[in-house]
Amino acid sequence: MTTSPPHHAVTARSAGGERTGHPAIQFAGVRKQYLSHGEAVPAVKSLDLSIAQGEFFSLLGPSGCGKTTTMRMIAGFEAPTTGRVFLDGKDVTGVAANKRDVNMVFQSYALFPHLNVLQNVSFGLERKKVGKAEIRRRVGEILEIVSLTGMEKRHPREMSGGQQQRVALARALVNHPRALLLDEPLGALDLKLRQQMQIELKRIQREVGITFVYVTHDQGEALTMSDRIAVMNAGLIEQLGTPREIYEKPATRFVAGFIGTSNIVDGRVSRVENGWAVLDVGPGERIVAPVPGSVRAGQGIEVSVRPEKIGLHRTAPLQAAGSVLAGTVTEVVYHGTSTNYTVATSAGSDFVVFDQNAHDAEDVASRGERVFLTWAPQHSYPIGV
Repeated sequence: MTTSPPHHAVTARSAGGERTGHPAIQFAGVRKQYLSHGEAVPAVKSLDLSIAQGEFFSLLGPSGCGKTTTMRMIAGFEAPTTGRVFLDGKDVTGVAANKRDVNMVFQSYALFPHLNVLQNVSFGLERKKVGKAEIRRRVGEILEIVSLTGMEKRHPREMSGGQQQRVALARALVNHPRALLLDEPLGALDLKLRQQMQIELKRIQREVGITFVYVTHDQGEALTMSDRIAVMNAGLIEQLGTPREIYEKPATRFVAGFIGTSNIVDGRVSRVENGWAVLDVGPGERIVAPVPGSVRAGQGIEVSVRPEKIGLHRTAPLQAAGSVLAGTVTEVVYHGTSTNYTVATSAGSDFVVFDQNAHDAEDVASRGERVFLTWAPQHSYPIGV
């Protein structure tokens, strides 16, 4: 008897292109705990999640947050302590890993060193007794997609790390799985190659149309490739949304601090005017942030603002409609495309400012210099209100 998944209104295309009313992957009330010295240790505390057909979905968070355990429950390598897991609408909670229509790519690639590219990629199809003509067709198609045409006779030892990773991808994708699970597959590559492969992975996913579930602790990777991101912390999803939503509008202090760099100020609302909260910091200094109607004067709130949204001025601005803070530069770091400042402010927090080097590179503030920080009202974001 097959258990029906909880109803969610999802309309998407599966890898085959047909319309479907089911998410590719769904968790319903999932918890996972381990026994350690007789004590139950939670790895995933509570998880209700739907991943759409053809979506590039990332599980992002620090070590120990539960993201890898979540992926292993999709693959069937771990069973939930409670709750159910669905693949394409079918309850697979008790189904063995080798009976689930998903494939997994690991950081180590796990290629067969004694087999060449053609043999590595066709291995799974041969095990399934697929016909030789069909194997040739499917392997040829997938090698073209991953840009490995002409390298069929090379062995893994004769290839770069990026090429080996493409072989691992081709081997996983040639079976046409419902979903591909990727466990930090770019971690072994150098920075420049990793950045190139991020773009390539997204291109490959778009071409094959298969659902990708990507586990990473690298915020840049998740922001670059994902359609949606689940930010996990201590076994829970702190925020679920698009890269832009998560970056621009962090739901919690953890998300604001974990995704990129964020300046966070604790303050008390002096007044609310037409949906804008004003936090008076000192003479001529204030923070302005959009707030819901429930926020009142006298209420304490946290406000975040990203470093690239802030303008740094060496003289006091004559007119500023938004936020204005005064401070003293404590650190100056040149990064090529930008100069990054740390500024001790009268708001009680050190602010980080990214100033793009589009002007005279010599026109920079110095350590110990008095400066003024300004940003537009809409670039402040209140956390948790």
